[in-house]
Amino acid sequence: MKTLCVIFFLSLSLPVISKETYNILFLGDSLTEGYGVPAEKAYPELVKKRLFTNLGKKVEIFNLGVSGSTTSSGLTRLKWITGQKKIKLMILALGANDGLRGIPLEKSRQNLVDIIRFAKEKQIKVILAGMKIPPNYGEDYRSGFEKIFKDLANTHKVAFLPFLLKDVAGIKALNLPDGIHPNEKGHEIMAQTVFNVLKDFVK
Repeated sequence: MKTLCVIFFLSLSLPVISKETYNILFLGDSLTEGYGVPAEKAYPELVKKRLFTNLGKKVEIFNLGVSGSTTSSGLTRLKWITGQKKIKLMILALGANDGLRGIPLEKSRQNLVDIIRFAKEKQIKVILAGMKIPPNYGEDYRSGFEKIFKDLANTHKVAFLPFLLKDVAGIKALNLPDGIHPNEKGHEIMAQTVFNVLKDFVK
């Protein structure tokens, strides 16, 4: 009887360890999907490996990158995954195709706002990745496009990653022959860029 009492009181004093998986969503386009590289070489998987190797954090990732997608499809995908899984954090990396297609800036902005607001309603932490487009789209459109991301991060108080393709865009050795999509080396750099921001959020 005494042994049972000791075990009972010890169990009360032990911390409760949550077994809930830390789920991270990567919501993006072909850059996130990993166009042209093996799935395990795309930056979301590489971020997962860095979180475990560098921080000892085991996470589950959901790569909802879809080639050719714009901000307009993001909310639908977000609603779908949140109906399946409890997402703790989202890297929102949409908008590049909006810029390349010349979609009106206000439309892209509103789509991103809708995604961010829904994520907050679901208590999902958000890291917003900034995007850039070539200068041949006109200075007004180019600067207005890039400004969207920083403004939204400030207005909605979400973490901001200034440029997903930092140190990769425009560098031939880090991209596929199309000059747009990163190769495996490019994805390694993207993964480090994302990890540098993400690491402080995964507790």
